[in-house]
Amino acid sequence: MATSTYGQRKLVPHDGNSATTHVAYAVNEVIAIYPITPSTSMGEIADEKASMGEKNIYGSVPTVVELQSEGGAAGAAHGALTTGALTTTFTASQGLLLMIPNMFKIAGELTPAVFHIAARAISTQALSIFGDHSDVMAARSTGWGMLASNNVQEAMDTALIAQAASLETRLPFMHFFDGFRTSSEIQKIEELTHDDMRSMIDEGMVAEFRCRSLSPEHPTVRGTAQNPDVYFQGRETVNPYYLKTPAIVQKAMDKFAKLTGRQYRLFDYVGAPDADRVVIMMGSGGETAVETVEHLVSRGEKVGVVKVRLTGACGGCPMSQMTLKMGIERHLRKEVPEVKTVESV
Repeated sequence: MATSTYGQRKLVPHDGNSATTHVAYAVNEVIAIYPITPSTSMGEIADEKASMGEKNIYGSVPTVVELQSEGGAAGAAHGALTTGALTTTFTASQGLLLMIPNMFKIAGELTPAVFHIAARAISTQALSIFGDHSDVMAARSTGWGMLASNNVQEAMDTALIAQAASLETRLPFMHFFDGFRTSSEIQKIEELTHDDMRSMIDEGMVAEFRCRSLSPEHPTVRGTAQNPDVYFQGRETVNPYYLKTPAIVQKAMDKFAKLTGRQYRLFDYVGAPDADRVVIMMGSGGETAVETVEHLVSRGEKVGVVKVRLTGACGGCPMSQMTLKMGIERHLRKEVPEVKTVESV
């Protein structure tokens, strides 16, 4: 496809899946895949890049391997992460549900990673391949941070922001966007370069991640069995990591803004400063809501919309849920001063 240049970056047609894979492939070393609509093309693109010998930002060709199921892909990702390899996967719907057992382990071991989700309805009385958030919401209890993208440009940008934030927080993230509505929508966007990605990824944090890996050179114990008293104390120890997460994510967004000029916030408010009606949305619907709000405000209506990007993980422990909720509420009041009371997040 023809491209035009914008500064040092190219304007390139992408859909949400290809935009995400452009970053995910470049910042990882192992990619475990298994196809499921509408995330399939992310794995296909990664596999094609590897077969053509395309290198990541570290100068190596990522290992792309297709497993026998989404459960196998998550297990392979967990194993690779444990050895100190930056690893990702792509999935949706019931595929994400099959990854949940390993996701609990990855989060519980404070292991940075980003899984990219083309959010899709969970099959219930019938199969539905279209987008809603029932899959990612079903995975909230795993303890993963959740970052939502509203459009194709955000899908590329947030994939990189999530990777940077995960390394610093030591928490894994689900980066998700609406299946088909964003995953398959084609837009001409500003394509991030490898230099952009290197600027966002802290090599010191990558080195620290590798130092925590399982190795006979520095043996550690993993996967023990604990009685309730010790197990509960272990759950308590993760609370400081969750409490610090919102500030670290915002810091990554601010760093990205200085690099590209695109400023993201945990919560973006659009509308009248004295709005008496506010819609809170997450995902592609936020784009339509913003256009609607801007039109209504121009006609004198007191309305607004809050676009949510970071949402919560509970870490398998009520305290972890509470500490992250407290952090998000604090940032919501800071970023959206128009909102005087936060009943729930």
